[in-house]
Amino acid sequence: MTPILTVEQLEARAPRVPLAHLPTPLDEAPRLAAALAPDNGQRGPRILIKRDDLTGLAFGGNKTRKLEYLIGAALHERCKAVITTGAAQSNHARQTAAAAAKVGLEAYLVLRPPIEGLGQGNLLIDELVGAHVILCASRDEASARIQSLAEELRDAGRPAYVIPVGGSTPVGALGYAQCVVELQEQLAERGVEPAGVYFASSSAGTQAGMLAGARGCGVAWSIWGVAVEPNGDEFRREIAELATQTASLAGPGARFEVADVLLETGFAGPAYGVYTPEADAALRLLARTEAILLDPVYTAKAMAGLIGHIRAGRYGPDDTVVFIHTGGTPALFAYADQISRTR
Repeated sequence: MTPILTVEQLEARAPRVPLAHLPTPLDEAPRLAAALAPDNGQRGPRILIKRDDLTGLAFGGNKTRKLEYLIGAALHERCKAVITTGAAQSNHARQTAAAAAKVGLEAYLVLRPPIEGLGQGNLLIDELVGAHVILCASRDEASARIQSLAEELRDAGRPAYVIPVGGSTPVGALGYAQCVVELQEQLAERGVEPAGVYFASSSAGTQAGMLAGARGCGVAWSIWGVAVEPNGDEFRREIAELATQTASLAGPGARFEVADVLLETGFAGPAYGVYTPEADAALRLLARTEAILLDPVYTAKAMAGLIGHIRAGRYGPDDTVVFIHTGGTPALFAYADQISRTR
């Protein structure tokens, strides 16, 4: 099927600055698939991994796709700085800081708990790329600091573009509408129609963009977000609303309801940033079968969700599933005391 939605259409809707190494690879994972085959001698589903951890830009990750549009908007509005927020080991903050450095903008990162790995992981990279890092004790303090900082920079003649947590705006989510176009082309080259597409879902933008892109391209994939913190219907509503806004911005237009949002919540653990036994098992299994590294906060939980669905018999030997690796590898080092068995 010829896609209804194209990258050219998206770029006509919102300015885009090339930051990512695209297209990212779509790799086979045969040893992982073999490890997850049922005990009855049958094959399990074919597993493909979309390597969005290889987007480049200071260790890469999914936020780079969003930042192509968000930084494009910041430059279009003639801003001199960007401000964003997240947890201390935020992958989004790290990639925002790197994107700002690449295009010559100042970056202000207003970070809040959980605060893990001071001087390590993403925080170390934030420092190296020249970001101004402001640590806050709570979400409320971070919100107030963002507002006051934006006012200070505006009054100083250095207006800032404020990017919310995860870059999850309709503009940012366009990056994952574009990802659907790219993934569809790669799958078509292989003659594959996936039974399910899986990824970590946290701030709504990636899943909203995937939903909008899939509707725009006319594909009927089952798009599964795996929640990384306890949430449910309220988060589904956020995703549906953002997907509707993104589809409107992208051009084709569509309305999404809560029922359109597939969200697996059973692998989140007790709280955001808590490393779970299921995440640990998934991280080690992928490392030892495919030498692909996950992160403890997002992708390990997402892979645990995919593994759980495969082991529950949701997919058969004739099915193909796609896992989108959204990055986050630097956090491995910040969580070393929880992950390593040799310390």
